[in-house]
Amino acid sequence: MAGPKNEKPRKATILALGKAFPHQLVMQEFLVDGYFKNTNCDDPLLKQKLTRLCKTTTVKTRYVVMSEEILSKYPELATEGLPTVKQRLDICNSAVTQMAIEASQSCIKNWGRSISDITHLVYVSSSEVRLPGGDLYLAKGLGLSPETQRVMLYFSGCSGGVAGLRVAKDIAENNPGSRVLLATSETTIIGYKPPSAERPYDLVGAALFGDGAGAMIIGINPIPGSENPLFELHTSIQHFLPETEKIIDGPRELPQIIEDNIEGFCSKLMKNSGFCEKDYNKLFWAVHPGGPAILNRIEKKFELSPEKLIASRRALADYGNVSSNTIVYVLEYMLEESKKKASKEENDDEWGLVLAFGPGITFEGILARNLTI
Repeated sequence: MAGPKNEKPRKATILALGKAFPHQLVMQEFLVDGYFKNTNCDDPLLKQKLTRLCKTTTVKTRYVVMSEEILSKYPELATEGLPTVKQRLDICNSAVTQMAIEASQSCIKNWGRSISDITHLVYVSSSEVRLPGGDLYLAKGLGLSPETQRVMLYFSGCSGGVAGLRVAKDIAENNPGSRVLLATSETTIIGYKPPSAERPYDLVGAALFGDGAGAMIIGINPIPGSENPLFELHTSIQHFLPETEKIIDGPRELPQIIEDNIEGFCSKLMKNSGFCEKDYNKLFWAVHPGGPAILNRIEKKFELSPEKLIASRRALADYGNVSSNTIVYVLEYMLEESKKKASKEENDDEWGLVLAFGPGITFEGILARNLTI
């Protein structure tokens, strides 16, 4: 007699996406003058360096929590050497919760089902520290049931969005009927400092990173007529590179290290998928845009055609590197690009890789299938 154990396992599916941002929009061409004015810095060499960095990052616009109102209330944030941990956390904890609530509400609206149907919550952030964690405040802010099962991922950095998606996938596939809300939320206020020649990496952060939140709904067995599946999630893996714990503090080596190790990682991800190493241009590439150098190295390593990383480059230009959230924006742009190709009756890639790189150095990857084409 056939039983449930003989049924073919179903794969988790992304059922909806959502995003949210703070109200402050920063145009890249105005960032340098504003940053140096707000921090009362008049070092011409540092200003020249940041101006160059702002051009090389390819970022055009970003959203940030930081504002003149916040600096007026907390002037110590722009002063070198003053203790400001409590002030920063007061701002960050409130800001990331609000953005996560708004991104989740947008995602739930796009999903089209009741918030009461959410059974699990996975919350990702590297921008807050508190106990209880932000997962509880998000659940409370959304009005989730007290029975909602929560998981909190702290300090996964830029790989956090894909790490959260891997965790949500495992939860969904092992809890039939579940619907998992994955939310990510980040702000740069936690590391906001005046420019200093002793901290050159701070200028990279000022030129590259932005604030915002993202959300996804994940589950198996989409309900026809009620849910619109977007991406089916297949193999998911994580790998860290030994003895690279400090590399994220000095970003010059990061693109080269990723280039040196990414092919082996992708080969493991594609194993048993039916694809071979020569099929890289037959896949879509949803890559976290840690910066243009990382995208350029990946494009070169796999000899990808330029359109393969359009979604990643668009997300970087429009929002900057928003840490764990950015993969949500990349996937949204991926769907937009698919619609454009469909309207032109051009073929699109059904299968692809979702990739991100974070502290560790940690690689996160998921082999996925675009269900909208």
